[in-house]
Order: sequence, then structure tokens, then C-alpha cells
Amino acid sequence: MLRGTGLLDDDLEKPLIAVVNTWSTVTPCNLHLAALAEPVRQGVKEGGGVPIDFNTIVVSDGITMGAEGMRASLISREVIADSIELAVRGHSLDGAIIMVGCDKTIPAAAMALARLDIPGCIFYGGTIMPGRCEGRDISIQDVFEAVGAHAAGTIGDEKLDEIERAACPGAGACGGQFTANTMAMALAFLGLAPIGAGDVPAVAPEKAEEARRSGRRAAELTIEGKSARRFINEISLRNAATAVVASGGSTNAVLHLTAIAAEAGVPFSIDLFDELSRETPVIADLKPGGKYLARDLYEAGGVALFGKRLMEGGAVADAPTVSGRTLFQEFKSAREAPGQKIVSTLDHPFKATGGVRILYGDVAPEGAVHKTAGYGDRAFEGPARVFDSEEAAFAAVNARSVRAGDVVVIRYEGPKGGPGMREMLGVTAALAGQGLAGKVALITDGRFSGASHGFVIGHVSPEAANGGAIALLKNGDIIRIDSESRRIDADVDWAARRAAFIPRAQMRMGGAFDKYARLVSSASKGAVTIPSSAD
Repeated sequence: MLRGTGLLDDDLEKPLIAVVNTWSTVTPCNLHLAALAEPVRQGVKEGGGVPIDFNTIVVSDGITMGAEGMRASLISREVIADSIELAVRGHSLDGAIIMVGCDKTIPAAAMALARLDIPGCIFYGGTIMPGRCEGRDISIQDVFEAVGAHAAGTIGDEKLDEIERAACPGAGACGGQFTANTMAMALAFLGLAPIGAGDVPAVAPEKAEEARRSGRRAAELTIEGKSARRFINEISLRNAATAVVASGGSTNAVLHLTAIAAEAGVPFSIDLFDELSRETPVIADLKPGGKYLARDLYEAGGVALFGKRLMEGGAVADAPTVSGRTLFQEFKSAREAPGQKIVSTLDHPFKATGGVRILYGDVAPEGAVHKTAGYGDRAFEGPARVFDSEEAAFAAVNARSVRAGDVVVIRYEGPKGGPGMREMLGVTAALAGQGLAGKVALITDGRFSGASHGFVIGHVSPEAANGGAIALLKNGDIIRIDSESRRIDADVDWAARRAAFIPRAQMRMGGAFDKYARLVSSASKGAVTIPSSAD
């Protein structure tokens, strides 16, 4: 049958390399990956391998945001990893290169390589170019915030339409240090993606050469016998987490790096992010907490320059990478654009502490993730406004019934309860558009987009669907959040609430959704569906 596909005797003597593509025409993030597959194939051949093409799915976070479809997003991470495992194991392939774009495709690729422990690497399709509106660069973040501004009456229909039409000018993943760019950077630091290959914007002419280089390395790694778990260990995971906090990156990385570690069988705790945030400042001025976009970071010197600054400050350790050079060798060859303002140093950071904190307390006994890169490095106390879904919260914000000083609680949106742990970008952006970012706290057992900013706390565990404390909160409860002491508590008689609590029935959606809800672990464990070592 392989002969029937056109393979010759010489081909069958070479390693067969899976070229796994997440190409789709549904989202700009992955739109261009079909064209980039050809230089990837060329690279595989140059490296001594035979490319074997497969496709898998993508679910766009940006398109599904605020809607029922967002429940599918995190679930798709598991489906992508599972499908890669089945295709590779089913056909006894020797190695893989996985082409990724939108948010969940990136960690799913790393999870698959870690699970399979085969040689290979990950090629990120790159960032979208900025949109332009009124002479300034904009991104998808501006669209969601414009929705909030429109609800507040500060902009009209025509301005909202103008921003929406301009925000996404073509192919590429969302442009700030949102989840896609955060995870692409993290995988470079983890050693699974060639340094620099992901930096190049999606539509840049030089992207094809990076695709070719990555394909070549996938084949060479296979011949060298260097499998994925060679690169995934406690040191490289710490490096990846450091990159997340020092860049003000997406809190979704907490979930994804925990999941990758679980797949590789490497001990890993979400508390690492808090430890690192205490000692590692933010040295990249990137949206959503900063001013600039991923295209600007690329022009300034890219991931290599950012890594060089961390290396010089002793914040990361040397480790092998799929390029064949160590992390420090890659960083030492970084170029810096004269006068660049995007990357600073540890001695002169944009923010003195890192972008992620892990909170505990009687509201979150197993932990919660507090994003502090833009706001939130202080205490907050206020009355709870409790909502049992994202839609209910969004309606209240749009009706302008949420006031400064409120603590908005959105529950039953966790991995099991959602199911699928939806992102709350619609709500956070609407609050920002009304000028309430940082003036309202938001806590949820769901998660946040990398574009979210404000006083936001997600991944509250245990989640409401598992009877977590967040399920016991009522309107008017006074909630205290102390970012410095890493606490989130409420003035509640928890024993009395627990005694009167009636568990809510699990939402049934059928198919993959119900299967996921039955299998999924806590967000504090990465929301994975693989059996744990304790099972």
C-alpha cells in the first residue's frame, strides 16, 4: 500500500516522518499552513526522511469566544493530541513535525510528542500582522474592547464596524502576547521548537525558509535518535515557565505546561509560576499588559534577544534544543535592532514582578491563577456578584449593572462544569471597554484569553461542578483578594453553606463533550484526560 502512494525502494529505507498539519480555512491563525507544508516536506527530504502527511483539527478561540462553541476549544487540545498519537502509532512512523497556529494546537503538539516520545519538532505558523485603525496598530483585543466601549456608549456603530473590519488583515495567529504567541515562545524555551522559526510573521517571505529548516531538523533528529522527552525535563519546563512570566504571557500557559509535563511524566506544580513571578520581572513590553505586538518583538530581535536578557540575568538555565544547539548558544547569537524598545533587562524591567501568581484560600483550596501583568498586584475587597454562566455575566456587564468595586464570580465554567473551561474574554473586554479594568475583580473556575487584562483570577479549583467552594458563594458575600499574600477568601460560614448545598446536575451535551467531562482532571492538574499515576 505504501508503494501505491508512490514510495520507492529507496524511500522505504529512510525514516518515515509524519507531517501533521492543523491547516484550516476557518481561522487566519492556520489559514497559511497548507502553503507552508511544501517547504516543510522539502526540508524533511533534505534531512534524509520521507514526509507522510496527516491533518488534524483546529478550533478557533477567537471565533468561538463568548459562544457555545468555546466549550470545544480546550477539548480540542486533547483531540488533537489523541489524533496525532493514533496516526503515528497506527502507522509505525519514525518521527514527526507538527505544524501549529491557533492556541490549542501548540500545546497539543507538545503533548503528543511527549506522549509518543518520538523524535520531532514543532513549527509555529507565526503571528498575524497588526491591523491599522486611525493611524495605530490594533489586534483582536481591540475588537472585544470596542464591544464594551460600544455598550458603554463611548463609540457608535460605525466605529465598532471600522475596528472589527481592520483588526485581522490576513493570515497568522492573534498578534499580542496572547496564548498562541505565549505558547510558541514557551515551546522554544522548552527546546521543542527551533529558536527563531516561530518568530517570523505568518506572511513574511522568510517564513518558508523557516518551515524548510524545521522539516529538515525533524528528519535529522529522527536519524540521530533524539526523542522528545530528551528535551522535556524539570529544567526546560522551568525555563518555559520563566519565559511566560517574564513576557507577561497568557495564564493559559499554566494549564498547558502542566499538561505537557503530565504527558512526559515529569513532576510539575503550578506553584512554580508563583515562585518565578516573585523573583522574575516582566522585561517585554507586550500586549495585553504592555504596548507592542509580536511583530514588533520579531523586529526588535525576537525570542533569542528576550532569552539573551534572561540568560544574562541568570534567570534561565542552559539546556539542549531541537536545533542541535543549546539554548544559550542560540541566545548568544541574538541580534538586537538599534533603538528597540520592546525588550529590556532584569535590572530595568517594565514591571518588577512576573505576570502570574497562584492564589490559595477558602475560595480556592487547590489554587487559582491570578494574572498580574497589566493590573492586580494589590489587594481587592468587595461584594460578590455571582453568575452561573458566562452569558449571564456578559449580559449584566452590557446592561451596565456591574459597578466599580464589585467582585464578579462566574462559575460552572470549569473543565468539567462547562464542559470545556471557556475563556472569559468577552466579559473582561467588555469591562475594559467600560473603563472598569482593574476597578472590578473577576474570579472564575473558567479561564481567560491571553488578551484578557484587568484584576482577573481564573482556574479556581476545585471547580463548582466538583462541589468547590466557588459553588457555595452568594450575591453580597464579601470576598477578599490579597495578591501579595497569595490569598483569596470570603466572609462565609462554609460549614453551614456546605450543609445546605444541593449539587447542580452536570450539563449534558452528548458525544465528545460528555466524554471529556467524565475524564477530565482538575485545572490545577492541567485539565488532562490521560490517567494519572495515582489511577
